[in-house]
Amino acid sequence: MTVAADSVTSLVQSVDWLTIAPPTVAALTALVVLVADLFVPERRKPLLGAVTIAGLAAALLCLVPLREGDRSTFCLTSDPGTCSYTADHFTLAIQFLVLGGALLTAVLSLTETRRRLPAGEYWFLLLCSAAGAALLPASRDLATLVVALEVASLPAFALVGLKRGDRRSSEAALKFFLSSVTATAVTLLGVSFVYAATGSLHLAQVAAGLEEVPGQLGTLATAGVALTLVGFAFKTAAVPFHFWVPDTYAGAPLPVAGYLSVVGKAVGFTGLILVTVVAFPGYADVWGPAVAVLAALTMTAGNAAALRQRPERHGSAVRLLAWSSVGQAGYLLVPVAAAAYSSDDQIGATVAYALMYAVVNLGAFAVAALVARSRPANRVADYRGLYATSPLAALAMAFFLLCLAGLPPGVIGLFAKVTVFSSAVDAGLGWLAVVMGVNVVIALSYYLRWTALLFRAPAGAVEAPADRRRTPAPVTVAIALTAAVGVVLSGYPQLVLRFAADTLF
Repeated sequence: MTVAADSVTSLVQSVDWLTIAPPTVAALTALVVLVADLFVPERRKPLLGAVTIAGLAAALLCLVPLREGDRSTFCLTSDPGTCSYTADHFTLAIQFLVLGGALLTAVLSLTETRRRLPAGEYWFLLLCSAAGAALLPASRDLATLVVALEVASLPAFALVGLKRGDRRSSEAALKFFLSSVTATAVTLLGVSFVYAATGSLHLAQVAAGLEEVPGQLGTLATAGVALTLVGFAFKTAAVPFHFWVPDTYAGAPLPVAGYLSVVGKAVGFTGLILVTVVAFPGYADVWGPAVAVLAALTMTAGNAAALRQRPERHGSAVRLLAWSSVGQAGYLLVPVAAAAYSSDDQIGATVAYALMYAVVNLGAFAVAALVARSRPANRVADYRGLYATSPLAALAMAFFLLCLAGLPPGVIGLFAKVTVFSSAVDAGLGWLAVVMGVNVVIALSYYLRWTALLFRAPAGAVEAPADRRRTPAPVTVAIALTAAVGVVLSGYPQLVLRFAADTLF
């Protein structure tokens, strides 16, 4: 009886409700929206958007009391290595990014849900995905990590295909779903190999177990490490797992494309960081060179494809942003690769770059949503002369593009790129720093070309400026908010750099 009682006691896990509040609030808000959608009349559906925004704002506020120190919950024993959920500085930084990105997406989506998207389903799916994205950075065992990854991803498939009757949207959702399911299956196979080799799923215990793997299990452990990385490489849109990106972004509603480019990417990078730096540090000689090569291929392929979206070739603005996001993913991979070669913490560089990228990329998608109202094709050529009709939107778009290019006045983009570049140099990856430098120059071509197009004379007769009251207030708020944050961070980039520098494990 004593043995049985002790076994039962060991399975009772402590639960700190304040620690798990951010994803919990988002999930509870999703349930409220789902139930309310059954009873709210059609003319009252916009209230669901207000509830969603309030829920995401409340989830963000729940991060404030967690700043004091690291907190863990769902622990089997008093050993921190047996806890499944940990709220440290890294967790809070990523949760701030994903919940803030989801909040901006919700603001930008208010107009879309009133026009052609089913409001109840849309808000429920967005909140579910945000809850999974907020859970993932706190996950400290492989089972929770995979579950959080799927909770963040599965609603995203439906969000992409939510434009009913749109063939491109359905096709994009199907491609996204099939490729993601395949990557997840490979990842689960890798996790099973790692568990077989180490006997544990907790990241800290996996790291210790891999150091002592018997010789006959070495090959199994190596295969497990490699396969586990595949799913996260897919989520980061790393080459050659990037093929879903352009079609998915082009077919999805614009707010959803912006959400995938920021929150979806953050989910992938967070998982990749946790499995490499926390769970597999002893196999840095396996994943380090692989991630470095992926970084070089990803930034090169993304920028090369973005160059093809020329105005004279009827290039798509959304596809250009999609390929740009692939190129940016290559930069984000550089510090992860550097972490395998340097004892200094390099993860802060990835977090700083991700925070900068999230702000300006969502701003660029907000301007794209504004242009798409009058030019549904949303070609790059449609932005010609935007300054003549919408000067503030044109100035904001120019600022976002210059931030992505790393040019003044987008100082935050320049600082983020320098931080990533320095991480490669400090880790002895000079060749990767050279590849990054070449790609930054290549990217300048299409970013500056698009920026110049905003201020050129329109091809036809100049139309009278549209009545400002016709510009949806949510879109205006999204553009103004992202531009304001970008300007503040460009004036004081140390704010992000110092914040990200504390993301140690």
